[in-house]
Amino acid sequence: MIFIILLVLLSALVVINIATGTVSLKPSEIISILSGGSDDSPYYTILYNIRLPRIAAAIVLGGALALSGYLLQTFFDNPIVGPFVLGVSSGAKLCVALIMIFFLSKGISLGSVAMIIAAFVGALTVMCFVLLISFKAKNMSILVVCGIMIGYICSAVTDLLVTFADDSNIVNLHNWSMGSLSGINWTQVLQMSVITFACLIVAFLLSKPMGAYRLGEAYARNMGVNITFLRIMLILSASMLAACVVAFAGPISFVGIAVPHLMRLSFKTSEPKVMVPASFIGGSVVTLLCDCLARNIFAPTEVSISSVTAVLLVPVVISMLLKRRKNSVKNA
Repeated sequence: MIFIILLVLLSALVVINIATGTVSLKPSEIISILSGGSDDSPYYTILYNIRLPRIAAAIVLGGALALSGYLLQTFFDNPIVGPFVLGVSSGAKLCVALIMIFFLSKGISLGSVAMIIAAFVGALTVMCFVLLISFKAKNMSILVVCGIMIGYICSAVTDLLVTFADDSNIVNLHNWSMGSLSGINWTQVLQMSVITFACLIVAFLLSKPMGAYRLGEAYARNMGVNITFLRIMLILSASMLAACVVAFAGPISFVGIAVPHLMRLSFKTSEPKVMVPASFIGGSVVTLLCDCLARNIFAPTEVSISSVTAVLLVPVVISMLLKRRKNSVKNA
């Protein structure tokens, strides 16, 4: 029933996102265009070349971000970690900014594949730093704080690079660095879909080992789970998903940490076979909602999607932290 509700919400948000924006489209106009309207119509261009790719990107990237957060939370066995909190998204952003500035200064335009590779390298590098810290700091609170500090350092360096860039195209990176789904085309949607759904399939295949891993390493080993392989796949999949989001839309905050928590509350379970699809669909719903608000609240001016996700999802994260604090006090 909850899956049906999520899919209904997703469908309703798709319709709302199609119809609303700086230029409002009437239902009759939408039906006419979808049923084979004229290619020369400006409404056709708005619908097919701007809104539909953006909607598809919000669904794919939102699901990718939430799934990345769930995989990281499974790896660290802690519900308050995520790609944004641990600095993984910021590391990906820094690496993409560096490679774009380097090549654009030489008059070379980069394709999506190069940006994805750069983002993956950045995300994986930060993830390695976080893992090194985790071996030294057994306290999860210290690990999270260190991840936040790494993220701030990466964001600060990125801002400096963008601020002092000379090329006008490089300066426009500021909008991307704040998180935005504008300018997405169908080719990019296809590329991000291939990467995201490949990682989604991997996550489904890892559902049973993840379920055993949640019950402890000793239990997982007794059940025949290869712990080293499982951890490597979790890190690679989570990093690739976060990198994909950053490469195409810039960093989007708090979706990766808040959505898995909301899905746990909704489904009242942490079983991976439920949480993997739930996190993906939930992330799509939340991101599509936030993008709709980002486009329409101050239309025709568009605000950063990260600003909207922060306003809506930070209260969820705070309530989660307070609940964990309350439970730890009770257990003590």
